[in-house]
Amino acid sequence: QVQLKESGGRSVKPGDSLRLSCLVSGRAMSDYAMGWFRQAPGKKRTFVAAISWNEGSTYYEETLKGRFGIGRDNGRNTAYLQLNRLKPEDTAVYYCVAGRIIEGGNPPIALDKWGQGTLVTVAS
Repeated sequence: QVQLKESGGRSVKPGDSLRLSCLVSGRAMSDYAMGWFRQAPGKKRTFVAAISWNEGSTYYEETLKGRFGIGRDNGRNTAYLQLNRLKPEDTAVYYCVAGRIIEGGNPPIALDKWGQGTLVTVAS
């Protein structure tokens, strides 16, 4: 069965950059679209970004577009989320997901599997 393991979360200062990784095991990552969600303290889990299986299409939560970047390396079975110009309000647990793209969907990815999350804390 497929398993997702996030890494890269840590405490950083406002304005810093960070790259999160998601290692997929148990099945080829190329079988899935990949995505990221986040859950801030006391808030609901929300969509961040998604990428199709062949990197042909990417999708972002509108307010994060241009500051966050999603990527994948199917040969390494790893998906990435680049976080730039971080703000305190980006503090959250970030979850990797595997699924399939739903064009026009909200969120634009139907979810098959979740990782356990990695914590990003942005504070001065």
